[in-house]
Amino acid sequence: MGNRLEDKIIVVTGASSGLGRGIAKACAKEGAKVVVSDIREEPTAGGFEDDAALTTVQSIRDSGGEAVFVRCDVTRSDQVAHLIAEAVKTFGRLDVMVNNAGIFRAGKRMHEFGEADLDVCFEVNAKGTFFGSQEAVKQFLAQGDGGNIINIVSTAGLQGHPNQSVYNISKGAQANLTRCLAIEYGKDQIRVNGICPTYAKTALTRELFNDEDFDSSFTESIPLKRWGEVEDVANLAVFLASDESGYIHGDLIKVDGGETLSRYSV
Repeated sequence: MGNRLEDKIIVVTGASSGLGRGIAKACAKEGAKVVVSDIREEPTAGGFEDDAALTTVQSIRDSGGEAVFVRCDVTRSDQVAHLIAEAVKTFGRLDVMVNNAGIFRAGKRMHEFGEADLDVCFEVNAKGTFFGSQEAVKQFLAQGDGGNIINIVSTAGLQGHPNQSVYNISKGAQANLTRCLAIEYGKDQIRVNGICPTYAKTALTRELFNDEDFDSSFTESIPLKRWGEVEDVANLAVFLASDESGYIHGDLIKVDGGETLSRYSV
């Protein structure tokens, strides 16, 4: 156990699996008390976790950390308000809000997507981040000593990609929300940043990872020639959650192995 986040109270949404699980575990390892939130407590099947038989809370506690689970659908403002209230009730305050919960829709050209695909991306990715940030800001302002919001965006929020328009535009909204929050609440010492990963190895990308053609073309397009790992994102989240990043504000930091540098591979 480290102490970079000692005694910080951190809420992570979408934390039962994938990036959220990795972030929650990494924060707990550095001394944070973590509120793990998701629509279900069990990890999503098909992930890359070594301890997939355990819930995130069980995994954290087995490693000597402190965590609790609060069920929450981030598309419901009342449930998000309850999540923050439970975090404060349990641990006394809130220091960091990690808006990680997300959903991915792809595989069609724009005119082929249905309204349901569009709605679910905006509901979870944009609206969910809005609600999470809104409730966190209310708590931070009530505490009066600042706070920290970390939004897990995507390189899809920074550029276009083929066959995933509904996802990209929702992530673009999330990226711009990050900028707006940073401008509005910096004076209150509430820091806001975004992390923008490319494809990382999680249950959500398992099908793509197992597709040899996609795996080959994707890996070839990345200058570092590999997929992102959950730890790549989690390590940055720990840094942004810590006081070490105290003057980083309003940034959208890429974790993409160089993906966005060029459309050419060498």
